[in-house]
Order: sequence, then C-alpha cells, then structure tokens
Amino acid sequence: MARRSTKTPPPDDSYEERILDIDVVDEMRGSYLEYAYSVIYSRALPDARDGLKPVHRRIVYQMNEMGLRPDRAYVKCARVVGEVMGKLHPHGDASIYDALVRMAQPFSMRMPLVDGHGNFGSLGNDDPPAAMRYTECRQAEATSLMTESIDEDTVDFTPNYDGQEQEPVALPAAFPNLLVNGSSGIAVGMATNMPPHNLGEVIAAARHLIRYPNADLEALMRHVPGPDLPTGGRIVGLDGVRDAYATGRGTFRIRATVSVETVTARRKGLVITELPFTVGPEKVIAKIKDLVNAKKIQGIADVKDLTDREHGLRLVIEIKNGFVPEAVLEQLYKLTPMEESFGINNVALVDGQPLTLGLKELLEVYLDHRFDVVRRRSEFRRTKRRDRLHLVEGLLTALVDIDEVIRLIRSSDNSAQAKERLMERFSLSEIQTQYILDTPLRRLTKYDRIELEAEKEKLTAEIAELTRILESDAELRKLVSAELAAVAKKFGTDRRTVLLESAGAQVAAVPLQVADDPCRVLMSSTGLLARTATDEPFPEEEAEAKRVKHDVIVSAVQATARGEVGAVTSAGRLLRINVVDLPQLPPTATAPNLSGGAPLAEFVSLEDDETVVCLTTLDESSPGLALGTEQGVVKRVVPDYPSNKEELEVITLKEGDRIVGAVELRTGEEDLVFITDDAQLLRFQASIVRPQGRPAGGMAGIKLTDGAKVISFTAVDPAADAVVFTVAGSRGTLDDSVQTTAKLTPFDQYPRKGRATGGVRCQRFLKGEDCLSLGWAGPVPARAAQKTGTPAELPELDPRRDGSGTSLPKTVAVVAGPVF
Repeated sequence: MARRSTKTPPPDDSYEERILDIDVVDEMRGSYLEYAYSVIYSRALPDARDGLKPVHRRIVYQMNEMGLRPDRAYVKCARVVGEVMGKLHPHGDASIYDALVRMAQPFSMRMPLVDGHGNFGSLGNDDPPAAMRYTECRQAEATSLMTESIDEDTVDFTPNYDGQEQEPVALPAAFPNLLVNGSSGIAVGMATNMPPHNLGEVIAAARHLIRYPNADLEALMRHVPGPDLPTGGRIVGLDGVRDAYATGRGTFRIRATVSVETVTARRKGLVITELPFTVGPEKVIAKIKDLVNAKKIQGIADVKDLTDREHGLRLVIEIKNGFVPEAVLEQLYKLTPMEESFGINNVALVDGQPLTLGLKELLEVYLDHRFDVVRRRSEFRRTKRRDRLHLVEGLLTALVDIDEVIRLIRSSDNSAQAKERLMERFSLSEIQTQYILDTPLRRLTKYDRIELEAEKEKLTAEIAELTRILESDAELRKLVSAELAAVAKKFGTDRRTVLLESAGAQVAAVPLQVADDPCRVLMSSTGLLARTATDEPFPEEEAEAKRVKHDVIVSAVQATARGEVGAVTSAGRLLRINVVDLPQLPPTATAPNLSGGAPLAEFVSLEDDETVVCLTTLDESSPGLALGTEQGVVKRVVPDYPSNKEELEVITLKEGDRIVGAVELRTGEEDLVFITDDAQLLRFQASIVRPQGRPAGGMAGIKLTDGAKVISFTAVDPAADAVVFTVAGSRGTLDDSVQTTAKLTPFDQYPRKGRATGGVRCQRFLKGEDCLSLGWAGPVPARAAQKTGTPAELPELDPRRDGSGTSLPKTVAVVAGPVF
C-alpha cells in the first residue's frame, strides 16, 4: 500500500512566512457581501435606465456590433452566443442562450428585441426551444432604438472582464424598455418581478411627466391604467395595480379569456383563446385531467388543444350535457392555472443601488437618463460640426487667394515650411493648414467653393440649433418628448389585456347542473332540433315580421330541461330523446328560428328511407298520439311508454305501409284530416277513433280509390281559424323542382264525414295535372318553406273548396302552423 510522504520541505532563508489572523465571521461576512453585490449588480437585477440585465445588454450590444440589423440575413444563435461569451460575458453559454431566447419570444416580451428564426419555445415552455446550433436570429426592428446613437458618446463605457474590450454601462434606450417589457430575477435577499406594459401608454405617461414634472400618480394612471401582457387575458381587480404604481409592490390576478360556444352539435364548450402570463396550455390540460380523475370537478367531457400557427391559442373544454358552462368555468378559475396571481415587485438598479420604485419614479429615472443621452448626443454632434466648420472655413479662406497659396507651397523647401508660411500668411490653425495641404487640387474648383459655402451655412445652422437645445432645458425636454412620440407612432400597438375593476357577478351562485325548468322542444322542416329556455309561445306578430331560414317548425312539444321527449318515425317507432342534449336557443330569440339547432341524426338512429314525422311528450295523462298511414289507416295510441325502453313500437304496420303524419292530441276533441294524392280530403272527429294499445294495427281511416295513397295526416282544432293548402302536379314529372299550381282554402269549407269514407274533393286538376304533391291542414298563420328551409310565400286565400290552383314563384316543400 502506497504511503503519502510526510517529509517537510527544507527551510528557505529567502522565504519569509506571513500569517494573518482573520476572524472567520468577518471573512464570511465580507465574502458573502461581495458575492451578494456581484449577483445583484452583475446578474439578477435590471438597470432602471435601459431596463436590461447585464447579459441582455451584452447580447443587444454585441448583435449591434456584429451588424445583425433587421434588414440583414439571419445568423446562427450559436455565433451570437459565442461572441457574447468570448468578449463580454464570462459565464456559461446556456445562460446566454436562455436570455437570447426569451428576448425573441413574443409571449414573453411585449416588444421582442430579437427576431428569431426557428423553434424558440412555446407558451409555458411546454415545447422547449431548439438548440442554439439550429436556431437563427438577428435584431428586431425595435432593437435599433436601444442602441441608437450609441457611437455618439451618449453613454459611458467600461472595460470588459479582461480589459481587452469596452462595453456600455447602459444603452441609450429610445423607449422605456423596463416598463414596456418588464423583468424578473432573483438576487440575494431581494427579487424583481415587473409586468410588461403597452408602449403607447407608457410613452404617453412619460410625455405627460415631461410637460408636468409635478404630476401625481392619478394623472399618470390615466395614461397607464395597468399592465398590458403579451398573452392578453383579463386583469381582475386593480387595487393591487394601484398599490404597485404607488409603492412598487402589489398583487393582481390574471384570468384567461374564455367564451362559451357550441363546440359540437350536441354540446357546449369553453373556448380559451388567451391564458394568464407565463401559463401554457399543457399545464392547464394536465391540471384539468388531474381534477377530473380525482373527481374534484364535474361536468367536463373532454379537453382539446386546437392551437395552431394560423389561429393562435384555442383550447376547447367540452361540457357535459346537463351542466351549466358558466358554473364549470368558475370552478376552473378556482382550481386551475386559468386564473393566476402576479406579484409586482419593482426592484431595479439606480446608480448601482437596488431600489423599489413606483410608476412615477420609474419614469423619472428613465427620463433623466434620456435627457442625459440627448444632451451628450447634442454636445457630440455640435463638436463634430464645429470641427468640420473649422476645416471648411480654412479651406474657404485658402480658396479666396488660391494663387497665393499655390505660390507659397511651391516656393517652400518642404511641407513643414509650407505649413508655417500658410499659417502665418492666412492666420490659419495647424489643423486647417494640414487639411489644405492634404486637399487634392481637384477640390479647388469654383463648383467646390459653392458646395463649401453651402456646407458652411448648413453647419452654422445646425450648430445654432444644437446650441439652442443645449442651452435651454425646455428645448431639450421638448426634443425628448417629440422623439418619444415618434417611437410611439411607429411601434405602438393596441392594448391586449382587458382591465376589470372586479370579477363581476359571482357565477358560483349558479347551480352547476342545468335546472329542470320548463321549455319547449322544436323540430324544423329541415330536421333540426333545439330547445327553448321557456315554454312561453313566440309572439307571432314578431315572428312574421322577418322570415329567416329554418323558421318553419313542423313539430313542437312542451317539456322540461332534464326530461325526455319522443320522436315518432315513419316506420312506427317511438325513440326517446334527452332534452338536455339538445342545443338551446338564445334567450333573445323572438321567432322560431332553428338555425342554431342540431340535425336529428345526432340524437336518433334511423333506417334507410325512415324519417321523423313528429315529436311527442311521454306524458301518460295526455289523450295520446293520433297516427295516419299512407294506406289510409288511423290509430289513436294509448299513452303507455315504459321508462326502461329507449325504443318503442306505437303501431304494427302492414307490409309496404308507412306513417305519413302523427300528432299528439291535446284534448281528444280535435278533427283528424286525411289528404290523398288524388285530391280527396276527409275530416272526422278524433273522438270516434277508439284508443288502442301500442302493438295494435289501427283501423280504417279513409277509403282510397285504386292507386291512391295518403300524403298528409293532421289534427285540427275545430274552434280555431284553420286553412287547407294543396299543391297539384303530374305523376310523370313529380319532383322537387317541378310545381304547377297551389291553393289555400279556409278549413271550414270542408264538411265532416264519417270515418272510412272517401271524403270530398279539395282541388280541381288543370290540364297536365293528375295528382297532389303536397297537402296540409292546420291553424293560421301558415308558414311555408322550400326544401332547404328557405322561406316561401303562400297564395292568396281561395274560398272555393274544389277550385283549381294558381302558380307560385317558389317551390313549396313544407307548410306548418304556428308554434303554440
């Protein structure tokens, strides 16, 4: 086993041992304070002047030095990171690239300073950015404002970490970057967290403060009412914002922007288009799934992330039928990141010291910096113009007697003698004389003299203007204000975040599930289903005022929101439908328009050539259903609907027969009406039809002639004002596009006849007509529509029972009466 040597080195007479006794407490305190100061000043906290931390400042400055302007090509981010790390920032490349990525993310900064090309991450960091060897970058258009006039001695420079390079202490910053883009960072013993604001609003407040230096906070908040976050959203409660603007510390809550929409034919959903600042959709989805699995939240059927590059954020939360979307949304606000708090802590460096600043103090520090930048820039420009004017005046002096100048130069032994003789002869300075000697002869023409005189006038005017600015504080402030206004005009954007004084009415007071309130279920002529929020009838005068598509209701029944209704099909089946599954018409609807309804196929499964002929309640205390078939059979069904069956048979049909009409009777005293295709109409009392059980096959209703069939079966209240509508055509050309004549006749023109008789003629055929293509009897006002649901007009009332019809401008496919 090897042993370590214990020999000590021999004493060296030339070495003088020096041992210092230091208290470990003092050493730790001093070292820790140095470390803390380094973190505070060199890493974590932004400067209140340009709003940048050292790493961000170095990135922006180095990109400017590399010439990566918005009109230049992109370069690899790795190249920028390498330049910054090698010249200015002696830390890891990961921290530099992370800072660069954040400056390129439009959801992190209100006004991005880097124009990124490639994958720079996603909201909430759900999709991390690509490696710096893949992504590319250049300066954003607004970044030039940060380094504008930096080469005109506008800011101080300091040596870099090894003394071989120079870097700016702060950037000129032509806009208030700290307020516009915000900042966050954790130092030693302190932290900063500042939200972004709207550029136009911040500049408006700054200009107001320039004009009124003693303006109070309320005046400034009229221009800056609150933060404007890159991701939009809604700020709920502004008391914390006011506290932050006054003291530098405050808290406010951010809510997602959510709308309630019909996301499928059968369900409503919550559509999220904006999330709180720094919250990503994956975080929200994961939290919702955890809550659903833990059964801490109810009513959510599915969550879908439909976000894309074209439409932006779109998170859809489908709500189960029977639950109130607003109540579910309130639970989501409480239990998920869809509502987050933001703690404002306005800590920034002022003259190297960390201070907590309110809105006015932040603006004052920035404006003082901007005044100094413009003053130094003006002084630099004036000096440059004075130097140039000095040279131009010397050259003009020489041009006045150019022959003497040339003689003196030619007669001199060397250039030093020529310089001395010119200085003595024309009273020129050494700089002017050297410039004359260096000027080529081709610059001594008459035209060049005119140019020099014009340049002299221009320089004189510019120097006077710059002197006026430097000697007048009012002019300086006016110039800074004008430059800020130009920035706001070019780069200002609309506010994204909505500010709300409070959350408004508490939706939590609304029951989570839909109440079992009375409603009506409607079916349109095109097969759309919907329910209303009330069982009150539509005002017919308003309904008739403006006809729209899908406004002809062929069946309507009263129900409750959590109840069931039945759908009677042409095959003699009764199918149950849950009312809560149906889309609800808006409460502002004043007419029976089912444009927002859902197709029947979403709720019932039908066989080929099977249709739904009517809706019915499942109330066993009602008089029951009345059915009429194509072969002339009539049946009244005993209302016996077992609750444990989703599908019932209400009639046993003969082979080849089908139901053409069905209606739920209200009193049992209605008149039943058959209309056949050979223009026969039979009217008889429903009371003479004995109710039968569901399996029964019915009884004879109307006596048909050979080849005839029933095309319409309805029930009409004999006390109501009713009409009969018929359309005649030809069997050889009978389709939806061909229609000959139609007739509208008062119902009382048709007498009652006995059941199982042939009835009376309801329309006389004209030449070329041999059948009815459409028939209907019901109360007024009658409403007609084409096959697509587009409204159609009915003919004038014809008092003749068996008269011939008149032509119609539009083909009528269906007619129905008013919605009760």
